[in-house]
Amino acid sequence: MMEIRTLEYFLMVAKEENITHAANQLHIAQPSLSRALMQLEEEMGQQLFIRGKRKVTLTQAGVLFKRRAEEIMNLVDKTQQEMWNDMELNGEIYIGIGEFYATDVFLHELITSFSQKYPQVSYHFYSGNADSIKERIDHGTLDIGILLEPVEVDKYDFIRLPYNETW
Repeated sequence: MMEIRTLEYFLMVAKEENITHAANQLHIAQPSLSRALMQLEEEMGQQLFIRGKRKVTLTQAGVLFKRRAEEIMNLVDKTQQEMWNDMELNGEIYIGIGEFYATDVFLHELITSFSQKYPQVSYHFYSGNADSIKERIDHGTLDIGILLEPVEVDKYDFIRLPYNETW
């Protein structure tokens, strides 16, 4: 059964037109690469390369195999990308906010940046005072709260925003 690695080897040799150069690019020993190519030709039942002293060229069967190998590798790459996208962060974030400067500037910039990186995340906002926001965080109905000090936050993980608010 043919392996993806063997297709990568074949394509590198076809690109470099030299087994030694391809082996260097692949970081493998030249005899190992030559052996893999011979096994591939045996498996396909076709000669894929014409070997010269300094250069290898593709046979007609090799040209066809190269085209199919590129299609397979593109499909492998696409599948890996799709699988990665399926694992992409998604869901909903519930944010409690008060009406002050940080919500207009900081939160807007943060969500814009985060949304570009994680477009499958959606946001829900709750506007209230510090006590109601803390209560909702405690009950698990909010994930994040932006609160105006002074407020008791010792039991929470928190950061201080680099903004000074004035009343």
